[in-house]
Amino acid sequence: METLVLGAGIVGVSTALALQQRGHAVTLIDRQAPGRETSYGNAGIIQREAVQPYAFPRSIATLARVATGLSNDAHYHWGALLRLAPQLFSYWAASAPARYAPIAQAYSRLIEHCITEHRGWIEQAGASDLVHKDGWLQLYRSGPAFDAAAKQATAVAASHHLACQVLGTAALAAAQPVLQMPLAGAVHWQDPWTVRDPGELVARYARLFVQRGGHLATGDALTLRQQGSGWAVQVDSGSISAQHAVIALGPWAGALTTRLGYRLPLFSKRGYHRHFAGGPSLTMPALDIERGVMLAPMVRGLRLTTGAEFALLDAPATPVQLRRAEISTRELLPLGQPVEATPWLGARPCTADMKPVLGPAPRHAGLWFNFGHAHQGFTLGPVTGRLVAELISGEAPFVDPAPYLAQRFL
Repeated sequence: METLVLGAGIVGVSTALALQQRGHAVTLIDRQAPGRETSYGNAGIIQREAVQPYAFPRSIATLARVATGLSNDAHYHWGALLRLAPQLFSYWAASAPARYAPIAQAYSRLIEHCITEHRGWIEQAGASDLVHKDGWLQLYRSGPAFDAAAKQATAVAASHHLACQVLGTAALAAAQPVLQMPLAGAVHWQDPWTVRDPGELVARYARLFVQRGGHLATGDALTLRQQGSGWAVQVDSGSISAQHAVIALGPWAGALTTRLGYRLPLFSKRGYHRHFAGGPSLTMPALDIERGVMLAPMVRGLRLTTGAEFALLDAPATPVQLRRAEISTRELLPLGQPVEATPWLGARPCTADMKPVLGPAPRHAGLWFNFGHAHQGFTLGPVTGRLVAELISGEAPFVDPAPYLAQRFL
């Protein structure tokens, strides 16, 4: 069976590997080399603890801080808010407690498999040198925020069989002596794995795919069209066709699905990163909760990644959050000098109900969806790659796909 996979990020590459494992002849298509877009720029955490997706804030005080620019968690372009208003309203509505609870349950059923599914590909791809298995930290500067977070984390860990350790001021200082100011404490999530070069991990998964007989092609996914009983797309060497096609285009999926007649509530949360080298580093990634910045040790240096920017996908860069993040991080540790001349900018592909869109396209035979993973594409790529491959292959799926099907929006 021949299959085209559109998009060579972690989701697309994982889908291609899972299909190949089931006997498909797969061509993986992207305009760039594997792992060079969204998958390159994240914090590199396989977040086993992320059983609760990011909800739209319900607190008036939190919304006021974002609206007035006092919070670094989110930044927005006014023009984008107007364009994205329907999706954001649906996101807000889906975050109401009664609706959020079943969404989180469905989300956690995917998250629980992330380490297991990544483990197999990491071993087969010879990528263990990139991986650390000691978790990550949530840092808190204020006592009340730390106390509330510790209580919540302990409850989440107990209900989902996760390991977390609550560190007070002294314990945190001993664990991370590079910190140059006392903090109230931290929550250490111990189950997650972290990757010191997420783009390289995807590249090694792709090399494994090629070594096993898979094909890489450079092309434009927006040229996808129905051809006979299958699908065709234009690549540099000409037109290629197959019985099945999988859209795994991350934040660019909406452009193609809209052309095919699907009105899905998709939007992007943009984010920035920059590496800093020459200073001492942390032993594991750490999120400075109250300043809205993740500090992730990487091969190239300490990577600072930002929260969400609500902007149109192709709008000019406005790295306001990253500038603030650099200032606040220099309070915590000697940061060193920036590696890149300009910050990296990427986008997280989001849906209004916080769940990815997986499975068959409702109105097109042989077309399959695998996008909308929001903040957890790097975590969930191998999980949803396996699930979609099982559905295409006619196997019994290892996770019930019903909560993630596109029909929920149609």
